[in-house]
Amino acid sequence: MAADNTRAFWIAAPGRGEIRRETLPTPLADEVVVRALYSGISRGTEALVFQGRVPASEYQRMRAPFQAGEFPGPVKYGYASVGHIEQGPRELRGRTVFALYPHQTRYVVPARSVYVVPDAVPAPRAVLAANLETAVNGVWDARPQIGDRIVVVGAGTVGCLVAWLAARIVGCEVDLVDVNPRRAAIARELGVRFAAPDAVSEGVDVVIHASGSPEGLALALRIAAFEATIVELSWYGNHEVPIALGEGFHARRLTLKSSQVGHVAASQRARWDARRRMQFALALLAHAELDKLVTGESDFDELPRVMADLAVAPGDTLCHRIRYS
Repeated sequence: MAADNTRAFWIAAPGRGEIRRETLPTPLADEVVVRALYSGISRGTEALVFQGRVPASEYQRMRAPFQAGEFPGPVKYGYASVGHIEQGPRELRGRTVFALYPHQTRYVVPARSVYVVPDAVPAPRAVLAANLETAVNGVWDARPQIGDRIVVVGAGTVGCLVAWLAARIVGCEVDLVDVNPRRAAIARELGVRFAAPDAVSEGVDVVIHASGSPEGLALALRIAAFEATIVELSWYGNHEVPIALGEGFHARRLTLKSSQVGHVAASQRARWDARRRMQFALALLAHAELDKLVTGESDFDELPRVMADLAVAPGDTLCHRIRYS
């Protein structure tokens, strides 16, 4: 491949992906050329984008930082790329970096848009950075206290990371809930308890919902204690979700709170910005047990088929990693 060429994954139309050849722009003095090593598929959000399920009202708010094209397609979408700096400022040349970039073999971005991966973090694990940043923001939004009983509903990648973070708060009891009993092994690796939905007791101090299903949200509302907060991390795209605001919702004075990574949580916003938050997330990835959240890997050329399969039948997939040669 010529030095100024690259290949990128595009959603050509809802439900159909393809790899396209592109020409790299000439980098400016304050830009870097990145050769991709790995990228991660954010299975929940990317599946919705792949299926064309972004509501028209959210076309602008849902744009990825380096998205090309427009929803519902053709669109180049993604935000979990790990690569090697081929060209750029002296202090960055040769470094391994993370960027909020779509699935593409080589790309040019401003130097300020890449994050150096810490030496203690292997490049393959760094694809989890965007998911972990979302989890950090979700825990900040939930504001758990020492000794709280915390339940995380939904053991997808973000839910697992939220549970892992919450379990590190002194004195907190953390349960990770999922309909898939095979998620119990992941919970053990992360140092948290696992429970099936019908085995969770009520009276929970903090509930964080990340299952992406109406049933999971209903469970979260049911088990929350008096004046507890339920943080909603799921994003449903264009699906309408019924919420049981009758029954005991008002009597128990519950708070249902949305969390979204596009803004730093209000509790931290005066002191933290998005760059500090991402650097913090990357540093947290030094923990080897997080490798268990990467449940598969494929070559870049397989991405159109892999994305189609994951969008329809994800099975036991958590984070699926894409490998670039």
